[in-house]
Amino acid sequence: MSRTIAVLFVFATALSALTCARTPPERQLIEDAAAALGGADRLAALKSIAVEGEGDAPNVGQNRLPDSELPNWKVTQYTRTTDLANDRTDMTQVREAQFQFAGALVQRQHQGQDGDVAVNYPPNGAPLRGTAAQASDRRREALHHPVAAVRAALAGTTELRNLRQEGDDDVIDVRPVRGGVLRLFVSRATKLPTRVAMLDAHPNLGDAVITTAFSEYEDVSGVKMPKRLTTTIDKYPQFDLRVTRSAVDVDTAALAAPAAVASAPVPVPPAATVAVEPVAAGIWWLAGSGNHRSIVFEFADHLVLFEVPLNEARSKLVIDEARKLSPKPLTHAVVSHHHFDHSGGLRVAVAEGLTIVTHRSNEAFFKDLVARPWTVQPDQLATSPKPLMLQLVDDTLTLKDAAMEVQLYHLIDNAREGTNLFAYVPRGRLLVQADLYDNTWERHLWGQNVLDNIERRKLKVDRDVPVHGAIEPFAAMVQNIRTKTGS
Repeated sequence: MSRTIAVLFVFATALSALTCARTPPERQLIEDAAAALGGADRLAALKSIAVEGEGDAPNVGQNRLPDSELPNWKVTQYTRTTDLANDRTDMTQVREAQFQFAGALVQRQHQGQDGDVAVNYPPNGAPLRGTAAQASDRRREALHHPVAAVRAALAGTTELRNLRQEGDDDVIDVRPVRGGVLRLFVSRATKLPTRVAMLDAHPNLGDAVITTAFSEYEDVSGVKMPKRLTTTIDKYPQFDLRVTRSAVDVDTAALAAPAAVASAPVPVPPAATVAVEPVAAGIWWLAGSGNHRSIVFEFADHLVLFEVPLNEARSKLVIDEARKLSPKPLTHAVVSHHHFDHSGGLRVAVAEGLTIVTHRSNEAFFKDLVARPWTVQPDQLATSPKPLMLQLVDDTLTLKDAAMEVQLYHLIDNAREGTNLFAYVPRGRLLVQADLYDNTWERHLWGQNVLDNIERRKLKVDRDVPVHGAIEPFAAMVQNIRTKTGS
């Protein structure tokens, strides 16, 4: 070998060794983020982090119109502690309704997680073990903080994949992280994390991306912590937290699950049940577990269902039970309004081939719900696609044949309900409604508007047949509204 060739060989060998030793760009991104937050060693040594603050928690799926501003819970007190060393979290908050609400206007919530154990602290009584899904959700929620996210990315058990650029950020997929993939966004300018995102299964939205953005970093005992954390579900705001105090290495002894909770069996959510109660000839009230009911009307040659509530499981049972009531085909489902607990069965109703009757304002929103992807937890419509068939109502619609008459009316000028349809059955003088009135509500802030609508339509009502609450004489409904209209 000549001297020149020997020199080139040595140089090539050295260059190859240097290249092999170079940190992969995916790992380098995480190390840069760790350095910006305070250093990998500093993060690894942390035992816990805590944040306190206040903020806004919009009520997703409960706005007056599908595209209007969401009603808001004002969070006046918020504390979250994460035990990084022992995989534990604890969250408490006090929130106040900033919208018309029939329940408690001020609510205190307290929940925890210790590994695979979810802990629920009721306002009164001993702590209870939560479901496996609650424990999983809370562990994933803990990653929606830059310190926890980068620590997870630094762990030797994670894989870093799909390095790419989005706008001013570098983005990396961190997997597997507690059953999913964490998307970590890092500013190319500051190397600080700007946000994290995780794909999840939502009971109404299907595949939904939960994103938390970080801003206004400050130094806390040598660690950079954000003073603002803003979480969204797809395009919908979920929580905007303004941090008033951050801390590291706080005491976490109280985060351990109580022994009685840790040793308790994991609760399994009870299966939904449907109980059929005849209301009048050709009319049935489908009640059962929970406080969401449906009503079946029998026409001369078909059945119509009023309301497919809550979720796929509940509504599938309701649809199956309705079909047992008569050999006539079930052809239509009236969806009273767009609120998530009332449109939760929309997709299964479409999968079952039912025509959806609803207010015209719901058209675009319902089309979007039906078209959304459901790959994380495929539902019946995802596995057996059917086209959406809509019958839209502007103000009134009468469904009538020789056997049955049902009049549908749009609830007008209601401060809470913008797309609501209620029904009136002249035979029997029955009011059939959802979210207009429930005899268990603490107050009836929009009750007078409901009575005004009934008077405006010149309806003579004898009984209320509700989706929420119990069947009762209309006189009792009126009395209840008039005695519980205050705040």
